[in-house]
Amino acid sequence: MTEDALRQKYPHAFWWSFGDSATMADELAALVISGKKKATCCSLAAFEQEQLRPWVGSYHIVLNGARQPACVIRTVAMQLIRFCDVTAELAQQEGEGDLSLRYWQDAHRAFFEREGTFAPAMELVFERFALIETL
Repeated sequence: MTEDALRQKYPHAFWWSFGDSATMADELAALVISGKKKATCCSLAAFEQEQLRPWVGSYHIVLNGARQPACVIRTVAMQLIRFCDVTAELAQQEGEGDLSLRYWQDAHRAFFEREGTFAPAMELVFERFALIETL
């Protein structure tokens, strides 16, 4: 599907990639497409800096590491939760690594440290989504 066709089909969709590198964008987009990744999170600080913020029902064009559309997802739930309160169930929904809470904590701590926002009690915007289509 062309970019113009995607913009017509999903006129208010957000266009973005997961992570903070092309490699991470490819890996996480592949997890979404495989059905393993059904959730994501960001720091509340990063969320508040966005001019346009997602909402329940919003569509997202997920880009791969080459900045090409990989799939379309739709936000189905959002919640605020502190980093230290993330459960094993929530960590598993992110679909990363061995799906354990420990893996999630280690990987996300490293990510938020790179972002400059990490604190054990930091607030996160945790977003669940559904895969709508693969591109």
